[in-house]
Amino acid sequence: MPLFPHGHATHPQWNMAAALVLAQLRAQMALPQYASAPTLGLLYITDHYAHAAAELRDWLASELPEVTDWSGTVGVGVAANNAEYFDEPALSVMLLDVPADQYRVFSGVAPLARSGAAAGGFAAHTALVHADGGTPELAELIAEVADRTATGYLFGGLAASRAQSVQFAVAGNGNIAGQGAAGGVFDGGLSGVAFGAGVQLLSRVTQGCQPVGPLMTVTAAQDNVALELDHRPALDVLLETLKISLDGDPQPALQKVRATLAGLVDAGAQPQGRTGHFGTDVRVRHIVGLDAARRGVALADRVEPGMRLAFCQRHVAAARADLMRICAEIREELAPETYDENALTRALAGADAPGEAQQRQILGAIYVSCSGRGGPHFGGPSAELQIVRHALGDVPLVGFFAAGEIAHDRLYGYTGVLTVFIGNAAN
Repeated sequence: MPLFPHGHATHPQWNMAAALVLAQLRAQMALPQYASAPTLGLLYITDHYAHAAAELRDWLASELPEVTDWSGTVGVGVAANNAEYFDEPALSVMLLDVPADQYRVFSGVAPLARSGAAAGGFAAHTALVHADGGTPELAELIAEVADRTATGYLFGGLAASRAQSVQFAVAGNGNIAGQGAAGGVFDGGLSGVAFGAGVQLLSRVTQGCQPVGPLMTVTAAQDNVALELDHRPALDVLLETLKISLDGDPQPALQKVRATLAGLVDAGAQPQGRTGHFGTDVRVRHIVGLDAARRGVALADRVEPGMRLAFCQRHVAAARADLMRICAEIREELAPETYDENALTRALAGADAPGEAQQRQILGAIYVSCSGRGGPHFGGPSAELQIVRHALGDVPLVGFFAAGEIAHDRLYGYTGVLTVFIGNAAN
C-alpha cells in the first residue's frame, strides 16, 4: 500500500510556508511509493497562523482539488517526522489515502451518527478527534463520541492557541451539510474524522509524569476537592509526601506544590503500568488549590470517593523511557520478533527482499503531545520527535502540541498519543 504524502514548513508568511509544503506534497505524489491521489488531508497549524486559518485552508484546497476532505486544528506547536515547530509560525500536512467508504469527517453541525445508526452504510470504528478545551461538559462529549464508534477508541487532542482556537472540518464538496458560512473553519465544540473497520491502525498513550508517592484510595471528596486519602486528610498526605511544611515561610513549600500534579484512576479500574510508572488508566491533573480549613487538596477535575490518586511530577527520564516503550510496542505489533528497522528504507528504494513483501508497514502517523512536553522538556529542540523517528524510522508523520490529549474515551494531560496507520508493504 502506498505511503501518505506529507510536508511541513515554517515561514513568517503563511502563504510562503504553504507553498513550501505544497512542493513537498507534489514531489512525493509523483513517486511510485507514495499515494498519487489521496482524498483526505490533515492540516495542523501553529497559532501564529490562526488569524489566516480560512485563507490557508482555502488555498491548499484550491491547489489540491483531488483532496476533497480536510480535518485538523491549531496548536502552540506542530510536529513532523524528526521535527518540532514550537512557538513559531509553521504548518504540518499529511494526505491520507483511505477508501472513501472508510472515513467520514464530522463536526458539531454534522455530528457522527450513533453506533448502530450508520449513515450511508458507514459504521465508525475509531475516530480522530479535535476539540476546544473551553467547550462545556467536554469530558461527557468525548465519551459520547466514543460511544458512537464500534470500539470506543478515540485519539486526538485539544486545540492550543493564544489566538483563535480553530478547527478544520471539510467534507465532500467543500462543505459539511449544515455548516453554512463557516466554510470548514470552526471554533468551539468537537470535530474530526471517523474511520471504518477497514482502516488498520495502532495507537498508544505515553505518560510524561512519574509518581512521587503511593497510589491511595480517595475515601472522602466533594466536587473537585479530595478531602481524605486512605482515611487521612489529603493535605496532610500531600505535605508528608513532598516532605514540606506550610509553617513559617510557606513560599518554598508552595513552589514545590506548584511543581506537583495528581494522577487519578477511576473507581473500580485496575491500576496498570510498571512499578514506579503510570499506566494508561491514569489521568494527570493540576493541583489548583489547598483547602486549609478542611485539610483538602483541590484538583482540576471532579474527584469522587473510590477513585485512586497518586501525587506525581514531570520526569524527563521517565517520559523518554515511556515514549521509547510505546514505539517498541508498535514495532512488535507490526512484525513480531522479526522487525527490521531498515525495511522501510528498502521499501522506499524498491528493494524488498523475497518473503518480506507482505510485511506490514507504517503508512503514516499522527502524534499529539502535550504543550507542556515538547523538545525542551526532552532535552533540546525536536528531541521528542527525534525519539519517535529513531524508533519508527522515516515514516510520514504529522501532529500538534495540544492543551490536552484524547485517547480511548477520556481526556489526558502531560501525555503523548501516537497513532499509526498500517498496511502491507508494497512489492
